[in-house]
Amino acid sequence: MALCIFDLDHTLLEGDCDQLWGDFLAQKGIVDPAHYQQQKQQYLDDYRAGCLDILEFYRFVLAPLKPFSLGELIQLRHQFSKRMVSPIIRPKAEALLRTHRQRGDFCLLITATNAFVAQAARDLLDVDEMIATEPEIRADHLTGQVTGTPVFREGKVTRLQEWLRDKPWSLQTATCYSDSHNDIPLLSLVGTPVAVTPDDRLRVRAREQGWKILDLSASPA
Repeated sequence: MALCIFDLDHTLLEGDCDQLWGDFLAQKGIVDPAHYQQQKQQYLDDYRAGCLDILEFYRFVLAPLKPFSLGELIQLRHQFSKRMVSPIIRPKAEALLRTHRQRGDFCLLITATNAFVAQAARDLLDVDEMIATEPEIRADHLTGQVTGTPVFREGKVTRLQEWLRDKPWSLQTATCYSDSHNDIPLLSLVGTPVAVTPDDRLRVRAREQGWKILDLSASPA
């Protein structure tokens, strides 16, 4: 049994959970569509440029959820999962997960998307466990803050190493799949890094390092 680590957005999914969650909230009238769209596009641009203030981004994403109880939020998430996440799961990614499962590998999802939103995807994917940034919860409500180390860039490495302390796996024999240059610190640690339909900066690094490049995107019609 080997450890296989998967990024979520644009790796297993043909899109981004956080972006779609914002669209979903706008459809529900929970956020102002024009303002929210402008803000989330700026954060997306910062992410692609490698200069995202991740804590500021989490506060932005979580703020509209504070008035709702956890029960109400879980109901919203269930609707979101069926309506917006299920259609963007990459068939080739599902096949890849099946292949690893058939080999007896342990499949770990690790994502910068906060754990509340990411759970909508985890519920649909055949993975064993998930590491994601944890929203703070008090009195049955999200506070708008997060707890612990954010699971982003070097933070993914930190959280993964913490998780591995009582686990039997070595990163030297692990495989990691990701699409983003933001995950280069993580990809650099594993024995088999795989750039999945990578962004330009990751593609360059993958070619320099001789990493495998894999296309899991949906085939053109």
